[in-house]
This record gives sequence, structure tokens and C-alpha cells, in this order.
Amino acid sequence: MSIENIRQLRALAIFALVVESGSFAAAAKKLATSRSRTSETVASLEKELGIRLLNRSTRKLTLTSEGRSVYHHASQLQQVLDSVEADTNQHTMAGRISITCTHDIGVKKLADHLAAFEQLYPDISVELQLSDEPVDLIAGEIDLAIRVGIPKDSSLVGRSLFQEPMGIYASPSFLERHGMPESPESLSAHRWVLLTQYSGRKTVELECGDQRLKVTPEFVHLCNAPLMMQKMISCGMGLGILLPSTVTAEIQKGELVPVLPGWHGGVLTFSLMYPSRKHLPLRTRSLVDYLIEHFER
Repeated sequence: MSIENIRQLRALAIFALVVESGSFAAAAKKLATSRSRTSETVASLEKELGIRLLNRSTRKLTLTSEGRSVYHHASQLQQVLDSVEADTNQHTMAGRISITCTHDIGVKKLADHLAAFEQLYPDISVELQLSDEPVDLIAGEIDLAIRVGIPKDSSLVGRSLFQEPMGIYASPSFLERHGMPESPESLSAHRWVLLTQYSGRKTVELECGDQRLKVTPEFVHLCNAPLMMQKMISCGMGLGILLPSTVTAEIQKGELVPVLPGWHGGVLTFSLMYPSRKHLPLRTRSLVDYLIEHFER
């Protein structure tokens, strides 16, 4: 919008206020300006439009027929401005927040925190987009993402959410058929379920203190979804590397058993990512702060 357009909108708003106030003097008082300046603004608007908007007399102002038509539109400006302010107010705890994360993090970890956050701020709604593939936050108009690692894109802001080492797990039925691995060197002889995104070479990298080991399984199932991968492992299809906090219930129910607990698949850092620190709505900032404070609990 050009400066000229803005000036005309201001003149129309002043004209509407004059009509509603009943006089130039009353409108000028509300605007904290002089009567003459208010009158000049309306006169300039009439000149630009090429029509008379008001009939002036020493006793009162009346609208011309053209003035009534212009006032019909000008009188809606305040309502429009109020609506714009309400929609763009960065300081209200209301509105919608769009979030993306993988299915396992969303189902196993995020859902409970969102429910607790809703109790604090019932006027904030969430739009949760679960995806096991990277999502373009800016193109998808997404406010927040939970992802592994730190942002590689300089247009994104990242804040550390939590860190956790990946554990090795198997189902009781799998261990009954194949036996419990007694050493890390024996792991390659077993069937494995691996995440497609991190297993292009079908190799498992393990750590135990200062020790490092690469395991190349003889037989591998691949899956591109961590949540489905958990199910495949609990069904006895193979050993797998899982995030312990996402399989707590399965461990407690005896559906999964830790294997070689001293060894793990490395430490993953999960981050909250969002497009910009500038003009971050209060609702989004509040959710970011809430998740960082409570997510590991």
C-alpha cells in the first residue's frame, strides 16, 4: 500500500468521525487536533474525490447524497482496523499454533504436553502435522517443529529440547527363538529392524563409553516410520535401535526387553525449530517455553 493510499484512508476515517461526532470541533477534540486542520482534511478529501460530502452551515453539518454513500464505506474502516488488530495481536493468548513432528514423538511424548498446555490456555488451538519426512516450515506455514539435530537452514531458529541415547531392544518372542545376544560382536548374526532414513548402508553404529563398534547385520528389515518400527520390533521381527522414552509402556508391559544395556546407538539431540525470533506471537513463544521446561519430565 502506497503512502498516498494510507493518507486517503486516514482522511476517510476522519470524515467518518466528523459525521459521527456531529461537528468538526467535536471530531477535532477526539483527535487531539485543531478544528481547522480537521476541516481542511475533509475539504482536501472532497477535492480529491471531486464531490461535496458535507453541507456546511453555521449551525450544523449534513451529508450530501454522495456523502452518505462515501460514509457507508468509510464508517466500516474502524471495524476493519479492529479486526486486523485482533487477528494480528501478538500479545493475546489465543489463536492457532501449527506443529510438526514424527509420529512416535507426537503420539508417545508430545500429546500429553499439549493436553496440559491446553488446560493453561484453553483459547489456543493446535494443528498437529505428523510426518516422518522433513517438512518445509516456511512453505507449509508451520509455526514449530520438533526435529533431530540443529537447524541447517539459517532462516530457522533452533532451541535444544532434550537429549537421549538410543537403546537396543528386542521382543521376548524374538529372544526366545534366537537367544539373548551375549556380546556386541554377536549382534551381526541376528535379524534387525532399521530406520530407512538412517540406515542407507544397513550398518548400525554403537557406543559403550569410549568404545565404538559398527555392526553390519546379515538380515535387515527397513522401515521409514519410527512408530511402525517399534511395532515391528515388539512383534518379534528383529533387534532394533529405539528411543527409550518412546517405548516406556512397552517395556513395562514386557513387550520389549533391553539388549546389552551398556551399549547404545548414540545420543540424539532433539530441537524445537521455528522460522524466526522476530514478531513471534505470544502464544507460540509460550508453547516453546512450556515444552522446553516440561518435555523431559
